[in-house]
Amino acid sequence: MNPLGTGDPLRLGPYRLTGVLGAGGMGQVYLGRNAAGRTAAVKVLRPELAHDPEMARRFLREAYAAQAVRSGGVARVLAAQTEGGRPWIATEFLVGPTLDQAVERYGALGEPAVRALGAALVTTLREIHGAGLVHRDLKPSNIVLTSRGPRIIDFGIARPEHGLTLTTTGQTLATPGYAAPEQVLGRRTGPAGDVFSLGVVLAYAAGGRPVYEGGHVAAVQYQVVHGEPELGAVPEGLRALVAPCLAKEATDRPVLDALAGQLAPPRGAGRIWRTGPLAEDIARREADSRRMATMPGDEESRPTRRRLLTTLAAGGAVLAAGGGAGAWWLLGDDETAADGAQPWDAKPLAKYDEGAAPSPLWGPVDLGSLKLADRAVPDPLPVRDLVVVAVTDGRLRAYGVTDGKPRWTTSTTGLRGRLLALRDEGVLATDAKGVVRMLSAKDGTQLWKAEGADAAALLAVDDSAVYVVTRAGRVRAVDLESHRSLWTSPRPVRTSGNSPAAAAVADGRLVVHGTSGEVVALDTTNGKTVWGLDKRGSTPLPPVIVGGTVYLGGRSLAAVTLSDGKEKWARAAVGESGCSAPAVRKGVVYAVDGTDLSARKADGGSDMWTLPFASQDHSLDAPVVVGNSVWAVADTEGTRGVQVVDVRQGKEAWPYTAGTGGNWQLAAAGNRVFLLHNRTLTAMPVF
Repeated sequence: MNPLGTGDPLRLGPYRLTGVLGAGGMGQVYLGRNAAGRTAAVKVLRPELAHDPEMARRFLREAYAAQAVRSGGVARVLAAQTEGGRPWIATEFLVGPTLDQAVERYGALGEPAVRALGAALVTTLREIHGAGLVHRDLKPSNIVLTSRGPRIIDFGIARPEHGLTLTTTGQTLATPGYAAPEQVLGRRTGPAGDVFSLGVVLAYAAGGRPVYEGGHVAAVQYQVVHGEPELGAVPEGLRALVAPCLAKEATDRPVLDALAGQLAPPRGAGRIWRTGPLAEDIARREADSRRMATMPGDEESRPTRRRLLTTLAAGGAVLAAGGGAGAWWLLGDDETAADGAQPWDAKPLAKYDEGAAPSPLWGPVDLGSLKLADRAVPDPLPVRDLVVVAVTDGRLRAYGVTDGKPRWTTSTTGLRGRLLALRDEGVLATDAKGVVRMLSAKDGTQLWKAEGADAAALLAVDDSAVYVVTRAGRVRAVDLESHRSLWTSPRPVRTSGNSPAAAAVADGRLVVHGTSGEVVALDTTNGKTVWGLDKRGSTPLPPVIVGGTVYLGGRSLAAVTLSDGKEKWARAAVGESGCSAPAVRKGVVYAVDGTDLSARKADGGSDMWTLPFASQDHSLDAPVVVGNSVWAVADTEGTRGVQVVDVRQGKEAWPYTAGTGGNWQLAAAGNRVFLLHNRTLTAMPVF
């Protein structure tokens, strides 16, 4: 990264520019930060090209093309507009090396990793083609390897599937050696052109070298059109898969659906993004990115320009520079402020009237014929700027967190039980047949399904697997990459359809609480029991794992060591129902016991404050803690509603009731608490 020079803009739209990330044939890319501290790579059309209306349209089409693809496998466009006669595009940051950087540094990828890479790229290309587009410039430098897997960048020459080539006489926008023969010859290019590029990319990843080489561009282009690829370095197991993709005629190449079936990554292949030298590289870059986001500096962006430039120049973050139309991404996090704030977060209340509930942010929204007396109805699930709930016929519906307006409803019916969010990408659900389904958070469409899961209920999810209770009562891990079973543990705890087991996962341990009163910790790599506790209570309560400690409700409120289950501290329950599931935030454990809500120090269990507010027949659901407030259901009948407590003083802030009984289910995100009660969904403010 270089300092700004003479003639470089200082600000574009909301972004203050702090340095130059790179330059290419059409544009220059700057590091930018907005007033909220959110970073972006801001790509600007070169001044000498900005006066050409066709070039300006072509440049902005990159943003429009990328915005049309609703996929977690591409880099997201944050903004695009024209300012001072110069078009610019702001894109998200991605953490990780590009594929060519990874191969140059660590050598060719092993066959399992290539298959995992290929499977991820096929999924993303299918979504690109599903949007009616062809990428047209897939190559190693346009693939960023992140801890969440590969991401495709640069839609600079993407075109509608039915569109003609962009090239005119004397122009070569696609990258030699990766563009399909028909693209080199200036003919119409469709999805089969991306399949050709994918084959070249996978051959490069597997063999560590390009398969079309020559002394100059014309020689490379000739080899693509008339010669044969050099596949000698590609392992035999992959050669048969790659070679058909490189057919000269587009009609002779396999379709993506067929490739998806042929790739079939082995179990755990996707762990290359999370373990080993490449994962360590990604982790270092993530750490550097976080440090840059928290460095002391000017009033608008925490890193000073001088220190940020020094850090980048020293290799603290590596830049990905694409050829052709050009694409550059500083390798950092996406559109999240350094303090974790998101652009859709609500503004907390500056003050409140004690004893009087404030007006809802929105709602109550009528959800239709939803029977909340049925405990199988899941809690609301916030995912990015949406909150997802179950509605009629076992469908899921997403509402905007800012306005409560419906955004999508699944076409899939029969979904039931607990929902899980897989990062910000989607929603995991299961159906009556035991199939685990991954649904896109953007539009509710199905991304994949695991038919062999035989899931009765979902337990937890981490970066590698989703953990389920099977219909036979076993605990099973289902790989997120291959969608196949990794291991099955035979009935480590008892469970039932009316009261399924509850669990949490972290640091290689799946902690499960069943109806037998046992809590067990399973090794997430093989499903073997590491330790177990008994007599915790027959109602399964979700554990909480924070900093190597497991916090448990039940017959006592307790903290045990995650690695071996040894007790750190315990406080026996006073009420007959036992302690509720705990909530832990900022070193404090909150739980309801008897008629009291208590706040205890997480490191030793000492009492900070106790507030009487519930009936003896209190809910065992975990309190919800957000901002300076804690929210808890006061009774199992639901007639007393939800009590809200100011954690700073340990006193009641206000009650919230609906005038009727019925089950209450709570969730919180983005300075909002979502209340699900009697067919309605309401968003409340916090303080």
